[in-house]
Amino acid sequence: MVGVTSPGTTARSLPLILARELASNLATPMFLLDSEGTLVYFNDAAALLLGKTFAEVGEISSLEFAASLKVSTLDHVPLRGRDTPSGIAFFQHKPAHLHVLASSYDGIRRAYEATSYPLLGATGEMHGVVVVFWPVESTGGGG
Repeated sequence: MVGVTSPGTTARSLPLILARELASNLATPMFLLDSEGTLVYFNDAAALLLGKTFAEVGEISSLEFAASLKVSTLDHVPLRGRDTPSGIAFFQHKPAHLHVLASSYDGIRRAYEATSYPLLGATGEMHGVVVVFWPVESTGGGG
């Protein structure tokens, strides 16, 4: 596996590095998880919705990240991390799409469409997960 390291970080695979480069150049909100399930990046468009920049949040476990977002169904039923789009992509190695409710770091709760897919290498090795999301008009009652 080709990887890059910098002081205080672990090696990153080339597909994950390229995904980060793509995310950093898009106005589409995106975040990335590495093969260990660590949130390793989210772009400026995601920061506008999340209420904090990646520099403020830093690399954190996906469990901690999911807990801070309080992801639920549109009926306000909490979703376990493995049942979110990113969890499905990570644990089942398949793409997923859901309409969910999530809180931002500033406490605002919004409805989102979220699509995720695993970054799988040519021989099936997991490099990470890409999640693309965007706010939508909520069809349910208040948050």
